[in-house]
Amino acid sequence: MKETKKDIRSYTQDELREYFVDQGQQAFRGNQVYEWLWKKGAHHFEDMTNLSKETRAFLQEHFVINHIRVDHMQRSKDGTIKNAVKLHDGLTVESVLIPTPTRTTACVSSQVGCSLNCEFCATARLKRMRNLNPDEIYDQVVAIDQQSRSYHNRPLSNIVFMGMGEPLMNYNNVIKSIDKITGDDGLGMSPKRITLSTSGVPKMMKKLADDRPRFNLALSLHSAIDEKRVKIMPFNEQFPLEDIKDALRYWYDKTGTRVTYEYVVWKGINDTKEDIDALIDFCKVIPCKVNIIEYNSIDDARFEQASKQAVDAYERELNRYGFTVNVRRSRGKDIDAACGQLANKE
Repeated sequence: MKETKKDIRSYTQDELREYFVDQGQQAFRGNQVYEWLWKKGAHHFEDMTNLSKETRAFLQEHFVINHIRVDHMQRSKDGTIKNAVKLHDGLTVESVLIPTPTRTTACVSSQVGCSLNCEFCATARLKRMRNLNPDEIYDQVVAIDQQSRSYHNRPLSNIVFMGMGEPLMNYNNVIKSIDKITGDDGLGMSPKRITLSTSGVPKMMKKLADDRPRFNLALSLHSAIDEKRVKIMPFNEQFPLEDIKDALRYWYDKTGTRVTYEYVVWKGINDTKEDIDALIDFCKVIPCKVNIIEYNSIDDARFEQASKQAVDAYERELNRYGFTVNVRRSRGKDIDAACGQLANKE
């Protein structure tokens, strides 16, 4: 029976050191391989030029590096880049590079498909096939950093976990990927430049708070009225807003950091004064800021961007109560790369 090669990036640095000792070699060889895999982003053992040819051949015989491949890249007229990312098992996820005059942001995926069922999101139409491994998440960031340098002449500055999937439903792998992204043995990025966005999984939000992360948390809210939120985000029936509020209080008590609420305003769904008042009450739970996001069509007639007057009313009232609010215009709409549009569609 043929031996299945193991992905070498599933080994810790200590495990690689031990492996080389077991093979009768010096432990520092493990350090060298580990640096090639993570800090230098090697995709092939032949790239590891400070190892002997014999050692590289041995690694090739016994291990694989299951790196991602950018299978298709689309560039928007506004500079946004959408990647169709092919995984080692043939499945595909999408990632996006979002440029502005002051920063470049990577929007990365954490699952193939999604565990949740938000009605307004194209990704939710794809069944969740599996979680991404830490290295598959890490590789998306590496690829987008290279694109940022090539097309925008500057390194990647920010990362948002707002691509395909619910990050808190792939908790361990997401945390491991962030550890690598921020670690000195990886990309060394500041955790303060990373934002994890959740649709609201109270138990996992509390677990995250217990782990005292140094990165930022965002909540995809869209309605602060349970009856309305259930209609657009049906899983809210299992995770009602009172439970989410409790998790938010727990988060702030443990971390002392404010949360960002992401909020799309739709015509005839959440564009009334009742909706605004409910959001204002929700914002009083813990210190926060609100990003009002432009809706990006997924060809569903139920959802239509609210009028400018309705969005202005949200902004005006939030400001009146002293809450920080930003109205975000979407980028990459012409290539279906905007928020909520990721669905492996070219």
